[in-house]
Amino acid sequence: MKDVFITKIAKFLPNKPVSNEEMEDKLGVIDGKASKARRIVLRNNQIKQRYYAIDDQGNTTHNNAQLTKEAVEKLCDGSFTTKDIQLLSCGTSSPDQILPSHAAMVHGYLKNGNMEINSPSGACCSGMNALKYGYLSVMTGQVDNAVCAGSERTSSWMTSDIFENEVTHLKELEDHPILAFNKEFLRWMLSDGAGAMLLENTPSGANPLKIEWMDGYSYAFEMDACMYAGAEKKEDGNLKPWSEYPAEDWGKMSLFAMKQDTRLLGANILVKGVDSLKQAYEKHGIGPEDVDYYLPHISSYYFKEGLYAEMEKQGIPMPWEKWFLNLEHVGNVGAASIYVMLEELVASGKLKKGDKILLHVPESARFSYMYAYLTVY
Repeated sequence: MKDVFITKIAKFLPNKPVSNEEMEDKLGVIDGKASKARRIVLRNNQIKQRYYAIDDQGNTTHNNAQLTKEAVEKLCDGSFTTKDIQLLSCGTSSPDQILPSHAAMVHGYLKNGNMEINSPSGACCSGMNALKYGYLSVMTGQVDNAVCAGSERTSSWMTSDIFENEVTHLKELEDHPILAFNKEFLRWMLSDGAGAMLLENTPSGANPLKIEWMDGYSYAFEMDACMYAGAEKKEDGNLKPWSEYPAEDWGKMSLFAMKQDTRLLGANILVKGVDSLKQAYEKHGIGPEDVDYYLPHISSYYFKEGLYAEMEKQGIPMPWEKWFLNLEHVGNVGAASIYVMLEELVASGKLKKGDKILLHVPESARFSYMYAYLTVY
C-alpha cells in the first residue's frame, strides 16, 4: 500500500459575497412578502455572508459542474495540468440533473482526455466520500494521482419560483399561505461553491498532508430521513418519492425543494456525531490530545456549544483552541465546506510539520458521519 498525500487544495466561491440583508434580493420573496423565518434562522446560524452563483440581475452565472471545474482548474499549473489527472471523483448533494452523473458533467467541461470518474451521491458526506474513493485508489496503486471535489449550487433549489406554485395552490384551498418551516429553513442556511484537492502518492508542495485514515459511520438503520429532496415525508416517517406522485403535484407540493425535519435534527445530530467520533477514536487508538486542529463541518454556530457539551458529556471534550471554523464568512457550502475549510487552514500559514488535523463531517440526510485524520508532512 502506498502513502497518500493531499498536495494541493483549491476553492472557488462565485461572485461577490452576499450579506444577510441581500439574501432575499438574490433568492426572491415568496408571495410578495418578506420572510419572517429568515431573521430567526440567521440569528441562530450566525452566518454573516455567503456566495451565490447568481449575478446582480438574478441570472445564473455557473451551474454546479462549472463551479467544480473552476476549483479543479485552480489546482493546475505548468507542472500539473488537467490532462495529468488520472481519476476525477466529485461529490455533491445538488447535481445539475438526475443523469448524467455530476462527475461526468465536470469531466465534460474539463475536456482533458480519457480518465476514470466517480460520482458519490448524498449530502455533505458526498464530498468526503469522493475524497475517500480517491484516497483508496491512490493507496492501492490503481492510480498515481486523483482529483477529488465537493461542491454545491443550492441557490437554484432555493429561489422563490420553486415555492410559488405551492403557495398559489394553498391559497386556492383557502389554507394559510405560509411555507412550512422545514422547507423555508434551508433557504437561509445553504450557499454555493466548490473545493478540490489533488491527491498523490509522493509528497510535494509547501504543506503536503498525509492521509493517515478515513472512516465513515451511518445511523440510517435506526434513524428516519431528516433532510431530503424529491420526496415527501409521510406520517410513519417513510419517504414517498417524487416518482410516485403525478406530475401535476410536483410543483404544488414543492417536491424538489430541500427540506429539513428540524426537530429530528436537533434531537440527534450531535448525539450521533459524538458517538461516531468516539468510535473513530477507539478504533484508531487516539483521542482529543492527538489532534492539533479540529475542523468540524457545522451547518450553524447554533450547534457549536452543543457539540462541545455533548463531547464533554461523552468524555471526549475537544479544547476550544484546537477548533478551526470559517462558517461565518464563507457560509454553509454543504459537500464543499470541509474542502474550503481545509484550504483556508493550509493558506493561513499556521501549520507546522507533524501537526495532526481531524476532519469531522456530519450529514443530517439520514445521519451519516465521515472522518479523516491528516498529518502535516
